[in-house]
Amino acid sequence: MTTKERITEEALTLFAEKGYKGTSVKNIADAVGIKDASLYNHFKSKQEIFESIVELISKHISDLSQTLGVPQNEKTDTPATGFFINLDLDGLKKITRESFVFYLTDPYISRFWRVAHMEQYTNPQIYTMFRKIFMEDAISYQEQLFQEMMEQEVFYPGDARATAISFYSPIYLLLSMYSNQPEHMEEAFEILDRQVEEFYRIYRKND
Repeated sequence: MTTKERITEEALTLFAEKGYKGTSVKNIADAVGIKDASLYNHFKSKQEIFESIVELISKHISDLSQTLGVPQNEKTDTPATGFFINLDLDGLKKITRESFVFYLTDPYISRFWRVAHMEQYTNPQIYTMFRKIFMEDAISYQEQLFQEMMEQEVFYPGDARATAISFYSPIYLLLSMYSNQPEHMEEAFEILDRQVEEFYRIYRKND
């Protein structure tokens, strides 16, 4: 791991423990084991460190489909619809569980989640970034997918954005509920499975 990567790693840990405002550049430098002046050789400010963390988080999430083995459409970032057309209920449960675990346990995403929840009422900029990554981008991604599913007559016709929100909202709620309770993962899975079953029943057309 390079010094720049270590700075990012230690900064994210400190932000998750002490908050963005409560962490100084000196705190980060001390955690890395370098002097403040040396840190400035890699980043101009604490804000720039945070922005590099946001870029890293965004990349982790954009790589999620590859992590789950979901093929991509060539011209968009939306998963290939053909993959989902042939996905039965058990397959949908499996991929939803894997996505849930990814968001809940990925070491970067889980720490960033804590930072954003600590700072959302005192740092509008951090909340805006959090909202974009975990709400707006996620819903837009699914909206594109569900719109195509409707056009292919796999889903009943309707409002693709509302459908995306219906699918994602329970997942977001469960992530919020269980982000600090990994020991209750099986309980979360049980609730998640029921939500997927209900979504599948309401929106997917019968064969």
